[in-house]
Amino acid sequence: MKKIIIFIFLLLILSGCTTSKENVVNILNWSSYIPDEVIRDFEEKYGIKVNYSTYSSNEECLAKLSSAKEGTYDLIFPSDYMVELMIKRNLIQKLDKSRLTNLENINYNYLNYNYDYYNEYSLPFLAASVVLIYDTSKIDETITSYNDLLDDKYKGEIVLIDDQRIVIGMALMALGYDMNDTDVNHLEEAKNWLLELKDNIKAFDSDSPKTFMISKETSIGVIWNAEAALAMKQNPNLKVVYPTEGFSVSIDNFAIPKGAKNIDNAYLFIDYILDGKVMQKIIEDYPYKNVNFETQNYLSIDYLNNDASNISDIKFNTGSFVKNIDEKIELYDKVWAEIK
Repeated sequence: MKKIIIFIFLLLILSGCTTSKENVVNILNWSSYIPDEVIRDFEEKYGIKVNYSTYSSNEECLAKLSSAKEGTYDLIFPSDYMVELMIKRNLIQKLDKSRLTNLENINYNYLNYNYDYYNEYSLPFLAASVVLIYDTSKIDETITSYNDLLDDKYKGEIVLIDDQRIVIGMALMALGYDMNDTDVNHLEEAKNWLLELKDNIKAFDSDSPKTFMISKETSIGVIWNAEAALAMKQNPNLKVVYPTEGFSVSIDNFAIPKGAKNIDNAYLFIDYILDGKVMQKIIEDYPYKNVNFETQNYLSIDYLNNDASNISDIKFNTGSFVKNIDEKIELYDKVWAEIK
């Protein structure tokens, strides 16, 4: 009788452990990307606890995933080039798309890019572009180019995204080169261009660069399109520009890390986000480029008429993606170390 009681007790313990695993999902995502309300609604609807961690750059995402014990995270949101790198390093696993009932909501124009051509490992969540934004109440002249920012009168007036690939890529484009150029001489020119710009830079900020533009601490920003769109709501004097030399774009993706422990819940979360009305809540709070067909039916006029948030598919495709440059990233690291 005593053995039976012990056996039942052990079964209860094991059952409790299994339930605990099945009722959590561990997510690693960009900061300011999914509203708390959306997370709470998911938890209430499915009875699943969301453990939510954030990062501010793809490199930080890679570092957190690489240093964590396998199985720490169930779902991540890497950008295009980082997806390619994670595939090469065997850090993410192939997706079973048959488990997603809302898969057809994804805009096919944002599928089958070179970084994961058949979308075996990733699916698009949101798209983004980097824009140049300036305050017309403080700046009389028209700004159209990155090179315009070198003017001495803009000392301490600029906020930039704290992202080495974007910032160095901006300098390369300003000089007429490809934003992914790895030529040593071209990168030296880009470094010197940024050193010339340095006195004009007030801050590097990827988490909330819009704050500098809303508060008028800065009059110029090179920032994510959603941050620009939100700033424009608070400061109607702001104007968005897609620079003449070019601009960078990105697609952030759902991806499941290798060894994820709560895969069922990860798929459930992806499918929940792909629901058109759920995605609408995300887009309205964080107005990046929508890549969901169903969501397009619910978006507000404010979103649709904003040049920063609602970049057209045609315009988006004229932008440049950051590319995986493998070991050549060390060249960018050296430039970045001298700039910051």
